[in-house]
Amino acid sequence: MADKQPKSEYAQAGVDYTKIEPFKMAMVRAGKKTLAFPNRRGVYVDEESVGAHGAVFQYRGGGPHLWCMTQEGLGNKNWIAEWMYQHAGTGRTYYEGIGIDTALMAANDVICQGALPVIYTDEVAAGDSEWFMDEQRSLDLAGSFYRACEMCGMALPAGESPALRYLVKAEPPVRSAPSLSGCVAGIVAPPERMVTGEKLAAGDRIIGAPASGLHANGISLVIKRALALKDQFLHVLPSGKTLGEEALIPTRSYVRLVEALQEKEIDVHSLLGGTGGGISKIAYAKRPFTYRVKRWVEEVPPLFRFLLETGVSLRDCLTTFNWGIGFYIFVPEAEVERTLETGREAGYDLLEIGQVEEGERCVIFEPEKTVLPAIE
Repeated sequence: MADKQPKSEYAQAGVDYTKIEPFKMAMVRAGKKTLAFPNRRGVYVDEESVGAHGAVFQYRGGGPHLWCMTQEGLGNKNWIAEWMYQHAGTGRTYYEGIGIDTALMAANDVICQGALPVIYTDEVAAGDSEWFMDEQRSLDLAGSFYRACEMCGMALPAGESPALRYLVKAEPPVRSAPSLSGCVAGIVAPPERMVTGEKLAAGDRIIGAPASGLHANGISLVIKRALALKDQFLHVLPSGKTLGEEALIPTRSYVRLVEALQEKEIDVHSLLGGTGGGISKIAYAKRPFTYRVKRWVEEVPPLFRFLLETGVSLRDCLTTFNWGIGFYIFVPEAEVERTLETGREAGYDLLEIGQVEEGERCVIFEPEKTVLPAIE
């Protein structure tokens, strides 16, 4: 029997392609199953181009259209998945929803322009080649990217998975955790469906779409608070889930909601994701508007309530977390009922939560009798 070939010096330096390749193949297999997803929007991927250095795709809708692209990173959420994998003792990798979170950070952004996602490319950058060798974690992550593409109607034709020993370092006690990010290309067809926010006006009503939970914002604060607890992420919340399980509930997609609004030709003045800045982000437009929030979801996600009860200030909660609303729609008063009905038909229990008024740029959050300044 021939002797094993010695490791290359490059592998000894931290980049061992033999260790990374199984993960790449899991992602390639998942990606190939997504290639037809954007066809319903008139976008087709040239399958022969996939697997080289990118992918070629085209719009066959035959009419005027625009393209929109955005890049987003997941942040620290998968650090919690790694902690749970190491300490929960369940045998789960906790990566079943991480690809969904990663892809939706970008997909839920691109729809704010009125673009529907059609192409997604990912990057999974680990601090060592060994991270890629865990077969079950690779399958769980690849499978969750597939489900994200399925729910959003986009293809995953290409990606990148580097080992960056000198750049990516996980905070202990987690041994290794990759940085996850990706890019979405969306199509606006016809161009009149583009949403810029220029139509936003005093008198507009604010419609909220409930969140599934934490989504992927405010994670650093959650980690800080969890590590100070005796059981840390295994602390059981009143919901019956552990803190880690509650934090890892996948982000909700709002793609189908925006697509339904377009199909009904509803006059949307602005769209906004409930991401960084919490409720303060409602006042995103740098114009002299006051956003008066009069009502809210009946049940704020239990993780948020727990953090409030254990010492995070109300102001920090409201300006860090989505607090139960993951997406906002701004429409004129005459479109409120049609918007709510369209949301119900698409599977979203929308709420009319308030209105836009002339005045100082801020959010008046009446449910908690709090004024929140705009996030610059």
